[in-house]
Amino acid sequence: MHTTDATDATDATDSAGERLRRWRLVLGGSEADGTGHALTGRDAAMDAALGALYGGPGGGRKAPGRTGERSAGLGGSAPAVARWLGDIRTYFPASVVQVMQRDAIERLGLSALLLEPEMLEAVEPDVHLVGTLLSLNKAMPDTTRETARMVVRAVVEQLEKKLSGRTRAVLGGALDRSARISRPRHRDIDWDRTIRANLKNYLAEHRTVVPERLIGYGRAAQSVKKEVILCIDQSGSMAASVVYASVFGAVLASMRSIATRLVVFDTAVVDLTDQLDDPVDVLFGTQLGGGTDINRALAYCQSKITRPADTVVVLISDLYEGGIRNEMLRRVATMKAAGVQFVTLLALSDEGAPAYDREHAAALAALGAPAFACTPDLFPEVMAAAIEKKPLPVPE
Repeated sequence: MHTTDATDATDATDSAGERLRRWRLVLGGSEADGTGHALTGRDAAMDAALGALYGGPGGGRKAPGRTGERSAGLGGSAPAVARWLGDIRTYFPASVVQVMQRDAIERLGLSALLLEPEMLEAVEPDVHLVGTLLSLNKAMPDTTRETARMVVRAVVEQLEKKLSGRTRAVLGGALDRSARISRPRHRDIDWDRTIRANLKNYLAEHRTVVPERLIGYGRAAQSVKKEVILCIDQSGSMAASVVYASVFGAVLASMRSIATRLVVFDTAVVDLTDQLDDPVDVLFGTQLGGGTDINRALAYCQSKITRPADTVVVLISDLYEGGIRNEMLRRVATMKAAGVQFVTLLALSDEGAPAYDREHAAALAALGAPAFACTPDLFPEVMAAAIEKKPLPVPE
């Protein structure tokens, strides 16, 4: 056999072995998995971590070194769970760890254990974990609250770092463009629009355009002030949206040219505007779960509008209304008729298509206020379009 042939044969064997290894990890090692592949070392430890979460009677996965009935599991103690959380962070990337944490909370009912500091210190912080902690906020003992705030702050700071720069840039440009003036100072001339408007005055012999008419915009920080009201449904299904909206609220509030108000609601309405300098305080001021009264929330928001033509109201809700439906729709129609830019987001998250009340969404669309889900990456463009009174970039 030539050296090349031997190398190819070795590569093929290695490739086949790797495929068996991966299938063994996926299938869980029951007698019926058909791989006949034994795991050792790090692979055995990875399998044990998977088996602790996804194992169970009849499921086919066993803890390494065990025989017979499947016996892996996390049990009910915080130390055992904390050790498991440390293991999965060792063996899997952060994106996989976050999925496994969510599955553990949902499949094994570990919410109560999140109230224990040693467990919180072991978790990989993410938006979904923050939502779970906020839902447990009122039941959280004082010994855990500070640790929980540290977890929430880590996520908030990560989101602010990711979202704030682009949001300020996109909205700053929109505010400048929305304040165009016809006799601008030199530094305020919008040269692109000015050149386009004066192309008819092009002098070929001089290869220049004579700017007969100047178009400019006033600087938003000096001459324009928009009002934005974020009205956030804090029912349990909106947890991720509450987190993202609170972060965006803090970013908007940091822009001097925008007066930002943040309101959360279930069957009651709470104005958290005075806490916008710290989105962690905002989040711990929410209470996830409970009913929904959109009409009451919009009534409060409507009462705070002083300059309708310069106001954007953003309702973030799945539209499952527990209040007075027709009154809610009339209220939206009244605000729009007064010049308010009204935006309805069924979700503000990366979680995919949300569940929502389709009848209410259709009714809002008929009023010229289309309801749609929005990712955090798209939110700055949505707000920029609303500020400039342009059609919203509704995802297809």
